[in-house]
Amino acid sequence: MATRTLSKSEATRERILDATAEVLNTKGYAGTRLSDIAEVAGVQPTAVYYYFDSRDLVIGEAVQEGLRRVLASVQEALAALPAGASPMDRISAAVAAHLQATLRDSKYGAVAIRLASSLPPAIREAQLVDERRYGVIWRTLIADADRAGQINSALDAPAARMLILGALNWAAEWWNPSRGSLTRTIATAQLMVRQGLSAPSEES
Repeated sequence: MATRTLSKSEATRERILDATAEVLNTKGYAGTRLSDIAEVAGVQPTAVYYYFDSRDLVIGEAVQEGLRRVLASVQEALAALPAGASPMDRISAAVAAHLQATLRDSKYGAVAIRLASSLPPAIREAQLVDERRYGVIWRTLIADADRAGQINSALDAPAARMLILGALNWAAEWWNPSRGSLTRTIATAQLMVRQGLSAPSEES
């Protein structure tokens, strides 16, 4: 599928969001100023106000952008699987898609992780809407595998789900190419999740 070329306005808006994520990672919510964002984006501070009415709006959009990228990546990966894919194969695909989205451009994923507890209520509430949508996908994946007998009966399935998501999210904090290729990191995560979740008959 051909990639649509962004208009000049869209490209500038995207550059501002990229800069916002970068500044947030460095300075946190309280220390992020519009002048810093404008400098990193290579635009005048007034240009930021052209696209976003306030500092909190651009920060909130940058935080949600990371969540949206992960959600879209996982949805697309699951939709691309053949109809007969097993529940555990679907979980493995979701693991790969989550890490691809968060580690290819980790500044967005790291922002959502680092800033969640310090965001103002209005920004946090908007973020939680997307988090809940994403949570539904994972609850469905785990529940389907459990019903198919592919989850080890000794596990607390909801706890396992939260532990998996916690580990996947935290990868944005520590991963860099010097620690190993993205491909190998993803394969390692898939193996750990599959073997950790699998019922004894599924472990081979």
